[in-house]
Amino acid sequence: MRTDGQRQSDNFEDRGRGSGGGGMGGGGLPGGVLFALLRRIGLRGILIAAVLGGVVWFAFPQFRAPIMALLGIGGGGGQVAQGEGNTCDSADATQACTFSRQILASTEDVWRGQFQQGRLPRYNNQQPGAYQDPTLVIYSGAVGTEGCGSASSDVGPFYCPGDRKLYVDPSFYDTMRDRLRAPGDFAQAYVIAHEVGHHVQNLIGATQVQVQGESQNQTSVRVELQADCFAGVWGHTAQSTLSIDDADLREALNAAHQIGDDALGQRNEDQFTHGSSAQRMTWFRRGFDSGDARQCDTFNVPANQL
Repeated sequence: MRTDGQRQSDNFEDRGRGSGGGGMGGGGLPGGVLFALLRRIGLRGILIAAVLGGVVWFAFPQFRAPIMALLGIGGGGGQVAQGEGNTCDSADATQACTFSRQILASTEDVWRGQFQQGRLPRYNNQQPGAYQDPTLVIYSGAVGTEGCGSASSDVGPFYCPGDRKLYVDPSFYDTMRDRLRAPGDFAQAYVIAHEVGHHVQNLIGATQVQVQGESQNQTSVRVELQADCFAGVWGHTAQSTLSIDDADLREALNAAHQIGDDALGQRNEDQFTHGSSAQRMTWFRRGFDSGDARQCDTFNVPANQL
C-alpha cells in the first residue's frame, strides 16, 4: 500500500509519555494504610522521605506520575492528565504517528460515504444519521480515558465508547512484527481500521445488541468479528486511493490469524472473546470482498456459521 501524499486526520491527540489519570479514578495507597505508614516511620523519617522525594521529583520527572499514583494524587473526576513530552516527537514514533493519522483520515472518508449512502446494518430501528469522526489518541506506556478508566500499553490498541476515542501506543506495531509475527504496514492499518469498526458499532447501536441465550463472551466474539468485517469494508473501499494489492491483503489476513484467540493460546472455546483465527480471517475477508457493511451483520448469523 502507498500513503505518500495522503492527508492526515486532524482528529488527533498526542498524550505524551506515561499519561495516566482520568477515567474511573486512580488506585494509590488507601488513606488508612498511608497514615499508618507515616506513623511508623516518624517525623524524622517523614523529613528524610520528603527531601529524597523532592530530589527525585525535580531530577527525574519521569517518576512523577508513578509517585502521584502511589499517593493517590490525580485521577478521578474524568480528567485526563498529560504525560511528559510528546510521543510523536521521538524518532521511533514519528513515522508511526503520521501513518496512523493517514489511515484514520482514510477511514473517515470511507465511513462518511457509507453512512451517507445508508449502507449499514440496522439495529433497534436506530437511524445513525451522519458519520461522526472518532479521535485518535497516541500515547506511550499508559493512558487515562474519559469513559473507560486507565490502561497500560499492554492491553494493545483499544476503542473507548464513552469518549469516542481510539487509543494506540505506537510500540504495538513493533509488537505485531516481533512477537505476533504480523509485520507489514497494511497489518498495522487493519488494527486501526478494526478499532474504528468499534466506533461504527457504537454509532449504529450494535454494541447494545445481546443475542438471546448467549454468554457475554459469545456476544463479545460477535462484536469483534463485526469490527473485523468493518475493517475489511474499509480496505475494499480504500483500495484505489491507497494502492492496496494482494500482498497487502495477505498481511491483513495474517494479522487476523495471529491475533485469533486460539493462536494466542486459548484452547477453551467458551473463553473466546475475539474469535478464532479462522473466524477473524473469514469476516475480514467478507468485508474486503464485498465492500458492503450490510454483509457484516454478525448478530443475525447462527453461532455455528460465524
